[in-house]
Amino acid sequence: MVIYMGNFCFNSAKTYIGKNVNLHLKDGAVIVNVHLIGIKKAEIGKTNLLEYTTFGNLSREKIPLKNIAYAERLNRNILFA
Repeated sequence: MVIYMGNFCFNSAKTYIGKNVNLHLKDGAVIVNVHLIGIKKAEIGKTNLLEYTTFGNLSREKIPLKNIAYAERLNRNILFA
């Protein structure tokens, strides 16, 4: 179930930390099955970066929160059945 609440902000991003989600970007792209690690401040500017890792990959990626439309939470029972 997806609940779209408008902007994906810092507070809504905090609720997904530690969860597996699909990230839907504002340009229409989807980053599938990522594990959200945390939120960091950018070194330059005032933007917040969402830190995630993809399934089976140990490297961490970052994306600005302003580029994310919403996150869809995944059910792990379906993935590993």
